[in-house]
Formats: sequence, C-alpha cells, structure tokens
Amino acid sequence: MFSPPAGPEVIHAAGGVLWRSTPRGRELLLIHRKRYGPEWALPKGKLDAGESWTQAALREVEEETGCRATIGDFAGGNVYRVDGVPKVVLYWNMTLIAEGEVADTREVVSKRWVSVSEALSLMTHTSERALLPRGAGFTA
Repeated sequence: MFSPPAGPEVIHAAGGVLWRSTPRGRELLLIHRKRYGPEWALPKGKLDAGESWTQAALREVEEETGCRATIGDFAGGNVYRVDGVPKVVLYWNMTLIAEGEVADTREVVSKRWVSVSEALSLMTHTSERALLPRGAGFTA
C-alpha cells in the first residue's frame, strides 16, 4: 500500500468518491468550490490531529456535502504542492447512507450528483478525474 511522506512539512488530506444508486445508474457527488477560484471537485480536507486517514475522509465528506457514508475500498491518491509545500490527498470510495445540507458553506457553494461521464467533463483537476472508474462494469 502507498505510504505517504511524513513530517510537518507535508500537508495530509483525505477525501471521498461518494456514490449512490439511482434508476439512471450509479452517480457520484461533486462539490463546487470558490475558495481557490471556481472548481468542481471531490470532497476532501486536512486531517485533524490524532485522526486517521479514513476518519478524516468520512468527516470531510460529511462536512463538505452534508452526506453520511460508509467507507469502501481505496480509490487512489494525489500529490501536489500548495504554496511550495507538498500535499498528499488519499481518497476512498464511499456509499451514501443519508443526505443532508452542506455544513461548510464558506467553502462549498453547491453540490451535484452526476454520472461518471458528466463528472469527467465537469471536474477541474485532471488528477481527480484519474481516480474515477472507466467503463460500465466498475464497482464502487
């Protein structure tokens, strides 16, 4: 398994690819942020002190989407720099349990359930698009 770099000079964050089943098929939830410029992205955020990667992923998904979820398999990760500091983000596939209102409205302005093909055309970051399954036979 991937072992992310450690140390105070690395930002650790976790997030989720949140799925639900509908009559139209499987959909995932994207959030629309404006904090760093307009972007459509997967929900994610920094780990709190003493929090595990999966605890942070579930908490951040709930804070940014208003949705409670169960965690599934590891979806992948990304590494990039924020103001010169390395940031490691690990993502898990999740299944919707219950949907509510967005708690963090300062950062997240809206959310949208979309198909994988819609997500691929909407998502701002290529690195996040790479986490999505291709083809009809995927499981999440």
